[in-house]
Amino acid sequence: MTKRNQSAPTAPTVQVIERMFNLLEVLASREEPVSLKEISEKTGLHPSTAHRILNDLTIGRFVDRPEAGSYRLGMRLLELGNLVKARLSVRDAALLPMRELHRQIQQPVNLSVRQGDEIVYVERAYSERSGMQVVRAIGGRAPLHLTSVGKLFLADEEPQRLRAYATRTGLAGNTRNSLTQLPALERELAQCRQLGVARDNEELELGVRCMAAGIYDDQHKLVAGLSISAPADRIDESWLPKLRATAAEISGALGCPHPDPLRTR
Repeated sequence: MTKRNQSAPTAPTVQVIERMFNLLEVLASREEPVSLKEISEKTGLHPSTAHRILNDLTIGRFVDRPEAGSYRLGMRLLELGNLVKARLSVRDAALLPMRELHRQIQQPVNLSVRQGDEIVYVERAYSERSGMQVVRAIGGRAPLHLTSVGKLFLADEEPQRLRAYATRTGLAGNTRNSLTQLPALERELAQCRQLGVARDNEELELGVRCMAAGIYDDQHKLVAGLSISAPADRIDESWLPKLRATAAEISGALGCPHPDPLRTR
């Protein structure tokens, strides 16, 4: 008996998958339904081949056929996308990029999110070699206006909401460098928006300075901040491009469209 070639089906199977992806890409490029003729032309597939694959995708609800001869992306893709989004965790997406940034700069790298009028530290990459004790443990909190990440969130607020924050908190300070007057804070936040980064100049703790960049989700909403902490006399401006690039990488992992490490607001 002739031995069958077990690898023979591999190429056709991969080819079908590649063709399916090409079809979906064409549909994704247009908001309105696309005709079979146009799909065939853009993919280079014979109309009968494109029709056969689209028919299978329609059965699976990956493609809709609003009328005979035209197609659009189906609701099943939205359902699957929402499942992926629901399972995405900022912390999970950030952990490896944070560790790589720490490896490059050898200073603590912090991941923080907003809860009410405070930021909460949810992850940190650091080592004893940084020469700086960790000021806030994971789970620790700090006022928005005293931290670099907190300023990112305040800079994202409408003016009336910023004024409401100032009224609620009284802009209490921790050190002689703390911004405790609204006009000074507003000037600082305007600079944050212009540069796309924020800083803490020994405002939370004397002897510690920080720089932060924002992390955005698939709706380009600010969901977290990435910051570098260092002794005040050792902060290095050359870290800033690395910080921005790392924040953009994490944003990209969360589905942010075209994350730009040099994004200005």
